Amino acid sequence: MRISVVIPAHNEEAYLPGALKTVADQTLKPLEVIVVDNASSDRTREVAEAHGARVVLCTRKGVAFARQAGLLAARGEWVAMTDADSLPTERWLERLAAMAKGAVALYGPLRFYGVPPLEAALSEWGYRAFLNLMALLGRPNLAGANMMVLKEAALRVGGFPEVEAREDVLLGWKLQKLGPVRYAPDALVLTSARRLKGGWGPFLWRQIKNLLGDPRGYFGGGGERER
Repeated sequence: MRISVVIPAHNEEAYLPGALKTVADQTLKPLEVIVVDNASSDRTREVAEAHGARVVLCTRKGVAFARQAGLLAARGEWVAMTDADSLPTERWLERLAAMAKGAVALYGPLRFYGVPPLEAALSEWGYRAFLNLMALLGRPNLAGANMMVLKEAALRVGGFPEVEAREDVLLGWKLQKLGPVRYAPDALVLTSARRLKGGWGPFLWRQIKNLLGDPRGYFGGGGERER
C-alpha cells in the first residue's frame, strides 16, 4: 500500500521534530512524508527538510488550504494526515492500513499528552465515546490529526472544503456518499494539550460550537488555528 503522510504546519519549528520522528518510526513505512509550510515565519521549512520531509509551500493561511495542498501534492494512493503537534503511535499506519480494504476513509482516536495521566486517560476515553456515538448516528467525525483518505475519492468530492473549521469532518461526510468511512479504534495518535490553554471549559465549548457549524473562536486573527 502506497501511503503519503501529510502534516500541515504554521510556525511549528518547536513541535515538528517530534511529529516527524514518530512518523519515521512507523512499523509500516510511508511512501513519503510531506510537510505543508503554511506561510510560516520561523524555521518550519528548514526543520522539515532536515528530517527528510518533502516541503510543499502554501501561502494562503488556514489549515483547510494547507491540507488541500498536501492532498494534491501527495503521490500515494492513500493520504494519511496528522498535525505538527501530534505523535502517532508506532503502529498507526499499520492499523489504518489493516482496515482500509473497500473503504474510502479511516480515522482513529486521540489522547492529549502534556497533561497529568488521569487527564490524558479521560481525554482518550471521552473522545472514544464521542466517536462511537457519532458513528452510531451515521456521522463519522474525522480529525485532521488522525485520518487517512483514498486520494482518488477525496479529489472526486472536491477535497477539503474552504472553511475555517471542521474541514476534516466535512470531508468525511462527503466521502461517506462514495463508500465506507471506518473508525479504526487501535490507530491511536497523541496530540498536544496546547488546545487547553484556556482550560477544559472553553475548549469543550469551542468544540460544541464547531459541531454546530460555528468556526468563531477556533482560529487566530491571521486565519491559522489557535495554538
